Parts: sequence; C-alpha cells; structure tokens
Amino acid sequence: MKNGIYIVATPIGNLQDISFRAIEVLKNVDIIACEDTRVTKKLFGLLGLPSNKEFIRCDDNTENKHSDQLISLIRSGKSVALVSDAGSPLISDPGYKIIRRCRQENIDIYTIPGPCAVICALQLSGLPTNSFMFAGFIPNKEKARKDLFLKLAEIDTTLVFYETANRILKTLKAATDIFNNREIAVAREITKMYEECICGGIDDVIQHFSLREPKGEFVLMISPPSKEDKKININVEEMLRTKLSEGSLKTAVKELSDRYGLNKKELYNMALKLKDE
Repeated sequence: MKNGIYIVATPIGNLQDISFRAIEVLKNVDIIACEDTRVTKKLFGLLGLPSNKEFIRCDDNTENKHSDQLISLIRSGKSVALVSDAGSPLISDPGYKIIRRCRQENIDIYTIPGPCAVICALQLSGLPTNSFMFAGFIPNKEKARKDLFLKLAEIDTTLVFYETANRILKTLKAATDIFNNREIAVAREITKMYEECICGGIDDVIQHFSLREPKGEFVLMISPPSKEDKKININVEEMLRTKLSEGSLKTAVKELSDRYGLNKKELYNMALKLKDE
C-alpha cells in the first residue's frame, strides 16, 4: 500500500454503507488516526477488521500535537487512515489541521469517499440542491445564534446546519423571527432505524418535535429566500444594527434599501436613532 494519509469516510448509522474501498484501506494501512480510539476499535470489531494496529487519537485537542508524529511516520514509509467517529472526516469533524499540515509538507493525500450527513439530508429534504451552504454547528448562545441567522438570512441558497437533540426546539424558535415564511426540513437519525425528515413551515416542524421528544443527530435545512421573503422576513432594526456595526450609516442604508426595496428616508431615520443609542 502506498504510504501517505487516507481520508476515510465511515458509516453514520448503517454499517452496510461502508464501501469496499474503505474496508480495503482500513484493513491494510499501518496506522489509524481517529477521533476516539474506543469508537473506532468498536467499529473495527463490528466490521470484522483486524485490531492489531496502532490507533492514535486525533481529536480537536490533539490534532496539532500528533501532526508531527504522523508526518514523521508517513515519511518513514508508513500509511495512515484518518477517520472520525462517523461520516466524512473534516466536515464539522476533526482532521483539517492534520490535512493542512500534510499538504504543506507535500505528503500524499488520498480521499476515500462515503457517507456524509450534509449530503444525505439534502437528498431527503426536497429543498433546492443546485446551490447550498453548509454552516456547521449552530452556536449555543442566544446572541451568537441570532447573529449567525441574521448574517446568513439574505444569502440566496439553501442553508444547512448541524444541531443537537437538546437544542433543536430552541433553535427552531429562534429561527422563527428570521426565517418564518420559508420552507424548512429537519432530518435526524439518517440511515438508522428511526430515520425521518420533517418538512414544512417552521411552526409545523416545531409542533412535530414538541409532541415527540427530539432524539438523535439533527440536520436543519432552510430554503432560499423568495423575493417576497426578502421584503417580509427581515427584522429591519436587527439588520440595521448589524450593518452599522460593520460600516458607515450611509452604506448600511444603501445596502438594505437596494437589497430589500425599503424606503431610504425611513431607513435613514431609523439608523440615526440607533446611532444615538
């Protein structure tokens, strides 16, 4: 097997989603760099793979620490497989720092594609897939969450986020003020026994998960804004505050007026009041 680092996608639920190529790589590499050695050793056992390999933990806290070690091992002729606990490494999972170092050091890098919750959720959603933006995990703090939603609200594409079961209802309620007229989809437990994808208005999805305790891993998707959405959905005051924090009053008024067709004089007067606060 060629020495280098192999980015290997592993199942996000159903073990049968492992590819023949992934099995071959995991079976034959010398070293397994993984997010959690316990999780990966369990996966090896379920797949009937040999566990007499060197497993090196490479999570968010140890990537920098082990990058030099892994590069040194590869230069000595070893092959390394990089895996996360589930799905595709680097996609809101550890691995970026190691791969970037390998690229800088001219280490050979190979990708072994496979399951990725972002793509699977989009396929289930029925929302536009010709253009989408993956924004990762939603911030836990209320202000940071609202700031992120306001920042992305005007982007003309399907938005995709990861969220946890214990925060999904809070997040949906926070999204109501900004994305209220848009179609959304929430997928959970993808490829597992209780897989589901709930689609519709935000209020419909909130009602669904209010009646059933949210469990599992969640992907939240929000459809692109329509022309009417752009005029109706925005919180003008919040958007003005954001724009004023980024630039001049004149620029903020012009950008919002041009984008949403709002009255410049009214925007200007509102901006002056906000500036005086």
